[in-house]
Amino acid sequence: MSLIDKIKSLGSINTLSKHEQLVHGIIEAIDMGILVVGDQLPSINQMVSELGFARKTIVKAYEELKHRGLVESKKLKGYFIISQETKVTLKVALLMFSFQRFQEEFYNTFRKELGKRFQIDVFFHHNNLSIFETIFNNIKGKYGMYVVAPIPDAAVRPLLTSIEPQKLLIVDRFLEMPDDYSYISQEFEEATYYKLIELLPRIRKYKKFILFFSDDKDYPPGILTAFQRFVSEHEIASKVEKVYKEGAVKKGNLYFLISDTYLWELLRDCRNNEYVVGQEVGILSHNDHVVKEIVFGGITTISSDFKEMATRAAAHLKNQGTTQEIVPLHLMKRNSL
Repeated sequence: MSLIDKIKSLGSINTLSKHEQLVHGIIEAIDMGILVVGDQLPSINQMVSELGFARKTIVKAYEELKHRGLVESKKLKGYFIISQETKVTLKVALLMFSFQRFQEEFYNTFRKELGKRFQIDVFFHHNNLSIFETIFNNIKGKYGMYVVAPIPDAAVRPLLTSIEPQKLLIVDRFLEMPDDYSYISQEFEEATYYKLIELLPRIRKYKKFILFFSDDKDYPPGILTAFQRFVSEHEIASKVEKVYKEGAVKKGNLYFLISDTYLWELLRDCRNNEYVVGQEVGILSHNDHVVKEIVFGGITTISSDFKEMATRAAAHLKNQGTTQEIVPLHLMKRNSL
């Protein structure tokens, strides 16, 4: 049976619209092996001629098949089968910074919330603009939905706005976009500042407040701005260091770390020097983790709830519409400060 015959045979099912006949006909043709990856679908004009369907009906059906990740359109060439995973409702491209612990937490929750009918392909740009551009250009047009943790750089905005608003969700870092685009993002500057205000009595116990921050890493700039504003307004002795060097820990200092690598190195030095964390040395960490609840009596953290972010992102994909939300930062007060 040809593809056209298969579609015509579905016309006898009264519950199916013409658009649904076309979509189901192509899906069944894939399942039967009539269509395989690489095959070209009949042109829109051919479909109109042989089926008698309106042009907009054919376009709508082909676009739904693209949305499911079954079909890809190639400029001036037509529509081609790119997948035989017909059970998938939506094919999703998830573009993240890297597979760090909190991004892993986002991914695991996101996948669990969406379930098996959503295919998720994961890509990592490592905060590298060139890598971001290459990945984005390679995946553009091949997915029904794009969930992107963007590099906070204006250069990525034209890439992102080349995707229709209903097919793009910005997560994690906030990036200024046109009003009709959706986002579920963090805000760092104001949120971090007010969490530091909440910690002010504890911070004043220490002689110096030291933030480890480097411009050449993917640290949120808002954290640095919040720190500088806080220490200036409250006249707190402070310093910004780019890296933590082994053995550099000193009694009386409070350390604010974004990098978990530096955190573990600092804690090892505290142990080796037999310094009491939370009394002789203070520690504040960015991004929470179950390990930080346990080690050294608990590490105080300022963190977003990445599971909640993922749950909201999954709900957006299921419900469609427009979502514009800022996920709050949480302060976990523990014994390290």
